[in-house]
Amino acid sequence: MKARLQKALVALREAFWLLPGAMTIGGVLLAVALVQVDEVGSLSAWLKGSSWIYYGGAKGARTLLGAVASSTIGVAGTVFSITIAALSLAANQMGPRLLRNFTRDRGNQFTLGTFLGTFAYALTVLRAVRSPEEGGFVPHLSLSIGIMLALLCVGALVYFVDHMAGRINVDTVIGLVSEDIRAALEASTMRLPQPEPPPAVFWREATTLIDPRWGYLQQFDNQGLARWCVRNGVALRLLVRPGDYLFPGAPIALAIGNAEGAEAVIRKATALGRVRDESPDMEFAVRQLVEVAVRALSPSINDPHTAMSVVNRLGDALCRLAPLHLPTGVSQCDGKPVLVIPSIDYDQLLDLMFDMIRQNGSHSPSLLAHMLSVLTIVSSCEHRDNRVAALRRHADLVLATASNAIAMAEDLDAIRKRHGAFEAMAEHGVTGCLERLETRKSK
Repeated sequence: MKARLQKALVALREAFWLLPGAMTIGGVLLAVALVQVDEVGSLSAWLKGSSWIYYGGAKGARTLLGAVASSTIGVAGTVFSITIAALSLAANQMGPRLLRNFTRDRGNQFTLGTFLGTFAYALTVLRAVRSPEEGGFVPHLSLSIGIMLALLCVGALVYFVDHMAGRINVDTVIGLVSEDIRAALEASTMRLPQPEPPPAVFWREATTLIDPRWGYLQQFDNQGLARWCVRNGVALRLLVRPGDYLFPGAPIALAIGNAEGAEAVIRKATALGRVRDESPDMEFAVRQLVEVAVRALSPSINDPHTAMSVVNRLGDALCRLAPLHLPTGVSQCDGKPVLVIPSIDYDQLLDLMFDMIRQNGSHSPSLLAHMLSVLTIVSSCEHRDNRVAALRRHADLVLATASNAIAMAEDLDAIRKRHGAFEAMAEHGVTGCLERLETRKSK
């Protein structure tokens, strides 16, 4: 139940229609309230004599409100068209999975909501205006607020043009996705090491649990499932994690102990969807960032500078990760594992970050050299042997890729120098790296 609630909250948070819809309803309610104030005639004396209050007749009021309503709904259509054009550009150049960064953007939602809310306000006030033949009522305060809202729409239009021009900039998009990675780092990493999962032999006598559902695992209530395992004396090992696709009839977990009712509990603790949603860890954001780099390296775009910018952001994330520990997905009770969820380790994270960029940028000497430079900087922040070994493996892969794909001897020699700097940094630290570079310069 908690997983389904979390899924619904995430869907509402990222829904494009929520804020514009709320502002439209707010415009109607504001109009009704102000018309009531005009009908009661409870304006203060200083406000009644103010030059800011509209004192025209019913005919002028209807003309004014009609102009506000028709112009705002027309500009709202233009705003929507510009948004769709920006989404198409983002999908073609940066990948369709980045569309969520545009649809959940509060600036776009606020702009559209401002026009729709003003349109709804003008229509609601318009129906309250009556000519002398109909009883003679002109809501002067409501009309004055309507004029102010029309001026607000002008400001919103100027803001939207500037905001959208910045949003479709690829560097801005890379920065936004990088913020998602930083937020995921803060949410999922720990300062202290976590218990390691039990070896595969531990699950040799386990019962295999089957799930008939299909779709992407979007939300998972691990705390509730861990409490159930403790109460029933069961040890569970999930075979999927948030972001994975569940195939109908495929195994979803292994259980040791009385597994009766475990399949139903797992179904209650998970929420599936037809599309891959943002996962609680950093994998989702990393995949988005890598997709930007891969598309930039395609022959149709051929923009290695964008790929270098992505590599910089990935290196930034790895440097932030240096003092932290990745989750192991193990929940324990009295020192014994009760729930094990698959989790990404450092080696897998590096593969996710660099493999596709290296493979698609194999013919770009500048990109390969830059990857080695970033790996060198990351190695200067790392002090754990296993992580440095993982970084060395990727540095060796970059060198091997360059040796196979780069024909120009000068380009290949530059990449070898960067690889040598990485080795010196990994083995001897910053001073050793500087000595290595100075030695090569003297030669």
